[in-house]
Amino acid sequence: MDTKFESSIREIPYSQEAVYHRLSDLSLSEQVRDRLPEDKREDITFENDTITMSVPPVGSISIRICDREEPKTIKYETANSPLPFNLWVQLLPITATTCKMRLTIKADLNPFVKGMISKPLKEGLERLADAIAAGTYE
Repeated sequence: MDTKFESSIREIPYSQEAVYHRLSDLSLSEQVRDRLPEDKREDITFENDTITMSVPPVGSISIRICDREEPKTIKYETANSPLPFNLWVQLLPITATTCKMRLTIKADLNPFVKGMISKPLKEGLERLADAIAAGTYE
């Protein structure tokens, strides 16, 4: 059964185009590595269209960009994950120098799994939205 989780809307003090450009090229996200805890820095790699990370106890998970609609939507999908899901980043302009963003995750979850992971998944989505909103997009 398809289950959808949405973050609350975040305002970002950068233009829609600047945020889109940074988020649509995952190799530019390499700068995020310095903000990670030191013991997690080696567990994540960034390439143009893919992020691969180690998630104990699950193992290695890869997420890749599967669609771009410049400058408003970037769609990601799991390339290697025990729980397949899609993630969308939606960007809308507010002014020439600010935009708003919402994240959406859609996953095919059975009722048992949904009950176990709904709360942590929603919390993780909100933390990811906070991190993206706090990013630098110059």
